[in-house]
Amino acid sequence: MVFILSYREAPTYEISFMYRKILVPIDGSENSLKALDIAIDLAKHYGSRITVVYAKPKDSIESRDLFDKVKKRVEKRGVDIAFKIIEYDSNTSSVANSILNELIEGGYDLVIMGARGLTLTSELNIGSTALSLVINSPVTIMVVR
Repeated sequence: MVFILSYREAPTYEISFMYRKILVPIDGSENSLKALDIAIDLAKHYGSRITVVYAKPKDSIESRDLFDKVKKRVEKRGVDIAFKIIEYDSNTSSVANSILNELIEGGYDLVIMGARGLTLTSELNIGSTALSLVINSPVTIMVVR
């Protein structure tokens, strides 16, 4: 015997209140661009605001190719995004620490990021930056493969 309970109420869109500000760290990898696609989809459906962040060591050259990849991914999708470059001192900080500081200071509700899986051990299929953010973040992290 199967019972089906059906509620015909309008959706509440709780997600639109939970994830208003989304941070998307990118590095140019395909997984980070997939994360951007997911963030764009959430923004289209729930009105979230997206900030794309690129963390780079001070005095390193910006990759214009990275901006072009992001711009190409966002064009004609009907979503506005903010783009931030974070410079950090590689002697005293890291990419993960820089992104974590932005996350906390910017008041974001969700981080969507790609997992590159470039750690030194083969048993771990997530990059050290993603792992560090998952462990230390005060908000929800979605890791995309």
